[in-house]
Amino acid sequence: MTKELIINAAEGGVEIALLEDKKLVELHYERGKDGFSVGDLYLGKIKKLMPGLNAAFVDVGFEKDAFLHYTDLSPYFGSLLRFTQGIVSGNPPWGADFGNFQNQPEILKAGKITEVMQGKPEVIVQILKEPISTKGPRLSCEISLPGRFLVMTPFNDTISVSRKIHSSEERRRLQRIVEAIKPRNMGIIIRTAAEGKNTAELHGDVMDLVTSWNTLQENLKGAKAPQKLLGERDKTTSILRDLLNDSFQKIVVNDKTLLAETQQYIARIAPEKAEIVSLHEHSQPIFDTYNITKQVKAAFGKTVSLSSGAYLIIEHTEAMHVIDVNSGTRSAEANQEANALQTNMECIPEIARQLRLRDLGGIITIDFIDLRLPENRKKVHDAMEAAMATDRARHTILPLSKFGLMQITRQRLRPEIAISTSEQCPCCKGTGKTGPSILLADDIERDLKYLISQGHRSLNLSVNPIVGAYLTKGILNSISKKWKKTYELKILKIVEDNDAGILDYRFFDAKTDEIIKL
Repeated sequence: MTKELIINAAEGGVEIALLEDKKLVELHYERGKDGFSVGDLYLGKIKKLMPGLNAAFVDVGFEKDAFLHYTDLSPYFGSLLRFTQGIVSGNPPWGADFGNFQNQPEILKAGKITEVMQGKPEVIVQILKEPISTKGPRLSCEISLPGRFLVMTPFNDTISVSRKIHSSEERRRLQRIVEAIKPRNMGIIIRTAAEGKNTAELHGDVMDLVTSWNTLQENLKGAKAPQKLLGERDKTTSILRDLLNDSFQKIVVNDKTLLAETQQYIARIAPEKAEIVSLHEHSQPIFDTYNITKQVKAAFGKTVSLSSGAYLIIEHTEAMHVIDVNSGTRSAEANQEANALQTNMECIPEIARQLRLRDLGGIITIDFIDLRLPENRKKVHDAMEAAMATDRARHTILPLSKFGLMQITRQRLRPEIAISTSEQCPCCKGTGKTGPSILLADDIERDLKYLISQGHRSLNLSVNPIVGAYLTKGILNSISKKWKKTYELKILKIVEDNDAGILDYRFFDAKTDEIIKL
């Protein structure tokens, strides 16, 4: 599989498209630096404790207070609270070396929020989920700083290795290296991307994370809540950090400033990949050049068609997303059961792609074509798990029910991407109602009579090409010829204007070619 990252710097922000084998699978938007992005760290102020919910509402500067549940406090909440108060005061008892910080006892897993929060303290929080719909951000106090190979978690000394690294020998090797290079009071999670990396590469990642932690401490000194302390890297570098591997073959940018930033980041994290970054210099828009615009229009409608004739219907409600699988015009080459299985299997890769592309989260229900045999239902379940294996969002897939329904829960971190692919009707303007103006020929004839009464005998009529075709259809009996004969006009020429609306029309004097205003 080959991957390409196409970056379009526009006036309103940055659009980032991830292509896998030339097919659009992810679309990201970055709209300025003042948003609340997953991973951002804030100094928040506890506004209200909710014992019934075992949660608190926190002011982080958003129009609605953010939500912090007890289960997201982290076992090291006591340490985090003490650390926050010490740094804000400017005189931390442990001095300048965080390694000297004395951790507090862990809080109970099944405790009450009123037991661990006294009054309304200020505390460091991290954005867990962006604001969605009418809800404010979801917060966590389990602070984590992600790097390319490692994730650093303060207030503990735990080292864990990604379960996707299967070799026990490699796991032990990585653990030995990290034990030797990690700072005190810092836990480390070894990411899958660390597999096969040497000590120097891992140590460089640790140093970058330590720098970020030191920056956070500097920003925290004298801070007043609510205040942003440390922002997640921009979308471009975040995607490169998480996805960059040997399968990446091209990164194309259409802005020189963004190109320099991307090249600088690539040179730091993967010097061997520096040559894959290039500037788009074609006159055609970058998304048009790489066929992204066309794919967006084809993928974001209510109906998604497949080449075989099968299609998907994707609908959204407040509670869930529903996907209906239909065979459509697909030819049946076998019995009903085999054809249903084949259609379902063909739709699965597109469903997995749509989940990533639209960034659908929460509960997703898929209505597959009914299958009678248990082994066929299992094939569909296994195929869906395989298709979603590359999805970075956490997800759970349940087997098909006896009604042919599959339920999926997918991690919702950001609002889903919704792109309108429909256009407003030029006649009813989206209302579904048309008035007398739809009788366009009558309107034109009424104005024509008025102009004739003013002495005009030679006229040009400018209309939309569709209206022009309607007025001139028929060699001998067209509407325009009837008007010319009825009203004894010398000239009545129909001029087609591609820029004219469907109901727009204008008269021009044949001699002066000036618009005659009625």
